[in-house]
Amino acid sequence: MSETLKNILIIKPSSLGDIVLALPALTALRKSFPDVKISWLIRPEFAPLLENHPHLTDIILFDRKFLGRAWYHPGAFASLVSLIRRLRQSKFDAVIDLQGLFRTASFAWLSGCKKRLGMANARELARIFYTHKAAQDKDCIHLVDYYLKIIRTAGASSLDVRFVLPQDPAAADSISRLLTSHNIKPDNYAVFVPGSARSDKCWPIERFAALADKISSQFHLSIVATGTASETSAVENLKALTNVPIANFAGLTNLTELIALLRAASLVVSNDTGPGHIAAALGAPLVLIFGPTNPARVAPYRRSHCVAAVEPDSRGFKADSTDPKHDIIAITVDEVYQKVCEQIRR
Repeated sequence: MSETLKNILIIKPSSLGDIVLALPALTALRKSFPDVKISWLIRPEFAPLLENHPHLTDIILFDRKFLGRAWYHPGAFASLVSLIRRLRQSKFDAVIDLQGLFRTASFAWLSGCKKRLGMANARELARIFYTHKAAQDKDCIHLVDYYLKIIRTAGASSLDVRFVLPQDPAAADSISRLLTSHNIKPDNYAVFVPGSARSDKCWPIERFAALADKISSQFHLSIVATGTASETSAVENLKALTNVPIANFAGLTNLTELIALLRAASLVVSNDTGPGHIAAALGAPLVLIFGPTNPARVAPYRRSHCVAAVEPDSRGFKADSTDPKHDIIAITVDEVYQKVCEQIRR
């Protein structure tokens, strides 16, 4: 297939953490095909993650919420038609769907591309739209490995794992000012990510509070807690439960500023959520706390020492566990603190 590839589309519109895990596939494609045009279909709120990426040619925005109203909203219908027209006019040689859902696979088909790659186990009958399917096996339980297997089907040969996240000097300056305004030294802080879109992935807030006390007294790090604007009150609850100052940055940073904040952190402690995966991609000292989600699929790649979880390597292929012993409340403060100590010593 690779002999004729000049124009590739990656479809991976969401979520933030999964997009981060797909970044090595982009870099591997670029290394394998230095002269090919590579586009990425992504939701607008996550697009800043890819802006100015050295291995990407073009970003195509997919506003799922707006386009979902196409059946009754004339403007949304016009935007949907425009998106499909753009995909077809691009004349892609290969479309790689790393999302594996009916809507993303159908866009691959609607593009008119004759070579459509995806997951053999894709949900919602998405696989019926693919011409080339890659099966997940014991050698590619981790999504990074599975995505690389899919692009290997497209002919990619350079499959080294590299996470490339562009640096934004303006965002770094903004974070430096924000830290200074909270009397935090820009080289001496820990970031807590206590929220998640899923409540069952949230480690109890009182345990984050107890951990903050331990980290502050032992390592003299300032504590910053971040999250979305809707998580501001949760961080305020965290502040009320601690004996040390915590800076509430929830809702105060955009995506590029969040990356800058995590890049410079001395430590990150996070639930299994997007910012935690960004920290992992940046190589930050990190403890990622897992409940029902399967660490073998999405843990920091080849950094098992960063994981706080029950049976992190023996849950098979499933994304989620219903076994009560994998409930996130099974993870103790002492277990996470021990991981923190290991990270800081490294």
